[in-house]
Amino acid sequence: MERIAFHLEIEDGQREAYRTEHEDVPDALKEAYLESDAGIETYSVFEKDGHVFGYLELENPEVIREVMDESEAQADWNEVMDGILEESDDQWMDEVYRMR
Repeated sequence: MERIAFHLEIEDGQREAYRTEHEDVPDALKEAYLESDAGIETYSVFEKDGHVFGYLELENPEVIREVMDESEAQADWNEVMDGILEESDDQWMDEVYRMR
């Protein structure tokens, strides 16, 4: 099982819109993630003060990155998030410590 994480920032004044949209994430997006061969075990999104942290435990990170980059469901979700999230070219984070 691998662990990956990402960080995004919410546009000023859009925090409530971000939270509201996440109350009803489209089934098509959930299905695109869960029906991929990524083997998602855990996917959580956290938010504080306009900072978004996403965390996944999964078998194949490259597959989920492909889904995020290429699926129609993700493209539709990106349209919803347009104007809510700041543009980001490099959202993926490096794991620098893991307690075992």
